[in-house]
Amino acid sequence: MEGVIANYRGSHHTQYNNQMILVIDGVDSKEEAVKLVSKTVVWTSPAGKELKGEIRSSHGNKGAVRVIFETGMPGQSKGTKVKIQ
Repeated sequence: MEGVIANYRGSHHTQYNNQMILVIDGVDSKEEAVKLVSKTVVWTSPAGKELKGEIRSSHGNKGAVRVIFETGMPGQSKGTKVKIQ
């Protein structure tokens, strides 16, 4: 299963560098997104390094999810694909 990193999780004043909002192909409701909680997400950098994270909760009503990665994510990860295991 694949998804796309939409943005960092945060507000107007705060940005969490290790938390990302993820949009998943084929998931378009909150109920479907809740079923993916606790799955592992892997992002591969252009250099080949893999950063792993875990889906913790849904985000909004249109099927987006919140992912917490083990380290901070670079800005170049926004808009790229990730694998969901």
